[in-house]
Amino acid sequence: MRVFCFLPFLLLLNCYESARNCKDFKTGKFYSEVNINGESSRATFERTELLQVEHYNNKTDSSKLRWINECEVIFKTINPKNMAEEKDIHLKILTTTDSSYTYEYSYVGETKKQKGIAYKVN
Repeated sequence: MRVFCFLPFLLLLNCYESARNCKDFKTGKFYSEVNINGESSRATFERTELLQVEHYNNKTDSSKLRWINECEVIFKTINPKNMAEEKDIHLKILTTTDSSYTYEYSYVGETKKQKGIAYKVN
């Protein structure tokens, strides 16, 4: 009998999906933290619907954006300086809060993905 009392509760937990209000993060000013090879890296960026300008390690990169859907975007570097920068990057927003989003990204066509968190700056 006790099992039947907990069954509805377990069913509700299985149906829970984390919120993804991706529209809130398509444009604005942000900063991001990514852990690459055990080292934390921080960047700031400003995004419009079609362009993102990113600042990190005293460098500035600009990318054209092509939104696949509300939560996925392809970045194409505008002025690539090497072969790696010529590769497009696919970013997918996994979860959102009121002021941040967790994402994964990789070069288009590659299976190895990195994760990070971006925070909206007011």
